[in-house]
Amino acid sequence: MTGISEPTTEPEAAIWRGFRRSELDRAYDNAGHVRDSAAKLADWTARSALLRAARPEFLDLRYGPRDRNRIDVFRCGEAGAPLLVFIHGGYWQRNSKEVFSCLAEGPLARGFDVALPGYTLAPDASLSEIVDEIEAAIGWLREQGPERGFATGRLIVGGWSAGAHLAALACGWRGVDGGLLVSGIYDLEPIRLGILNEKLGLSEGDVGRLSPIGAPGAGVAPAAVIVGGSELPELQRQSADYAAARIAAGVPTRFRILPDRNHFTILDELSSPQGGLTEELAGFLSA
Repeated sequence: MTGISEPTTEPEAAIWRGFRRSELDRAYDNAGHVRDSAAKLADWTARSALLRAARPEFLDLRYGPRDRNRIDVFRCGEAGAPLLVFIHGGYWQRNSKEVFSCLAEGPLARGFDVALPGYTLAPDASLSEIVDEIEAAIGWLREQGPERGFATGRLIVGGWSAGAHLAALACGWRGVDGGLLVSGIYDLEPIRLGILNEKLGLSEGDVGRLSPIGAPGAGVAPAAVIVGGSELPELQRQSADYAAARIAAGVPTRFRILPDRNHFTILDELSSPQGGLTEELAGFLSA
């Protein structure tokens, strides 16, 4: 007997809805959940480079002072075409607009122009600053686009993952006629409590101000809230809860689960002219 007691390890405590910190981090780890996510991003990047090379007329249009404050616009060739503004994801701290250009293929074939705004990533920008940049990008499109022949008709703001969070906020802004919200984050509290907040630096006040689920009511544009049936349960819950909050507030909302689609393959439904997301987008024109 040495008289030295063995150290004890306290069990990890639950910090949110019964999740321990390690469990919460896994619950929002989309890339870890999809084994070929890196290959999917590489495929999008290669396809996007081809589209950008074929349609270079309106690339990197500057809307603000920071390096990523640029917009790519792809024209369908029709005068007065509706515009999809698609905001990329990456938990507000990864990826770029250049990766996602190929997603314009489906909307272009259905008579939409498509704009992809870039934005400064965390930690170089706070989430509040990122939101302000997206608002500036949409304002620029509405103000400066018509003299270049686009953004004269209906404007639908779309986004995927963190981009859907930004698009959901944009549904309350002037000049936005609808939202295509794909696999989004609408309640920021579990993000604040997890590893993702190391770069974001969200406070409780940020969660209250910047969570779309907190203000789904008057003045908000109609939206389609869509998630994949093979996504992480927390992503599915976030979408279902947000759609329910919008409906309870009397805001026109369509909630849809796309079976067998995960957080990455769901975007195949936008790049295809006959994909489920492209069909939802086209539905805004008949609403």
